[in-house]
Amino acid sequence: MNMAAPLLVLLGLISGSVMYAWVFPKWFCNVDIAKCSDDGNPGTANAMKFGGVPVGLLSLAFELAKGAAPVLLAKYFIVPDSLWMSLIIAAPVAGHAFAPWGGGKAIAVSFGVLLGLLPQSRALLFLVIPYLFFSVVLVLRPHALRSIVSFVVFFGLTVFFERSLPIILASFLIAGIVSARHVPSLHKSVPEGQFLGKRIF
Repeated sequence: MNMAAPLLVLLGLISGSVMYAWVFPKWFCNVDIAKCSDDGNPGTANAMKFGGVPVGLLSLAFELAKGAAPVLLAKYFIVPDSLWMSLIIAAPVAGHAFAPWGGGKAIAVSFGVLLGLLPQSRALLFLVIPYLFFSVVLVLRPHALRSIVSFVVFFGLTVFFERSLPIILASFLIAGIVSARHVPSLHKSVPEGQFLGKRIF
C-alpha cells in the first residue's frame, strides 16, 4: 500500500479541522462568530456578517484552500482511480464538520475539495449549478433545506455524468456529511406548514 494515501487522509482531516472562518474574525475583530450568530456556525457566511467583507473574503479563501490542498497533493502521489482518492477528497469535509472543538456546516470546504479536482473533473460544476439554482431561481428556505437539496442533487449529477468511481464515492460521502450537519438546523427552523420554495423568475 502507498503510505502516502493514509497520510493524505490524515492531512485532510487535520486541514479541514482548522476553522479559519472562526479564527480570522477572532484575531482581527475580537469577535466569536459561533457565539454571535443565531446558528452558532463557524462558517464563512457568519465571518462575512460579523467580521466584515475583508475578513469574510480572507476566511473564504482559506476555507477553499484547506479543502483543495490535500486533493492537489494527492494528484502527485495517488493513482487517480484508487479508492483512497475518495477518502482523501472527503477528509477535509469530515475534518471541518466533525472538528472536536466545534464543527461547521462544511459548505465552503466542500467547494474547495472540488476546486482541487479541476480540470480533471467537472464535479465542481455539479455543485455550483444546483446551489445557485436553489439560491437564485427557485429559492429554497431555510438555508439548511437549500443546502441539503443542493448536495443531494450534486450527488445525483455526479453519478450521472462522472466516470470516476472514486469521485462518485467521494460525492456520496460529501453529500452525506453536509446533509447530516444541516438536518438538525432544518428541524429547528421550519415551522409546520411553512412554504419552502419561491420562484423569482
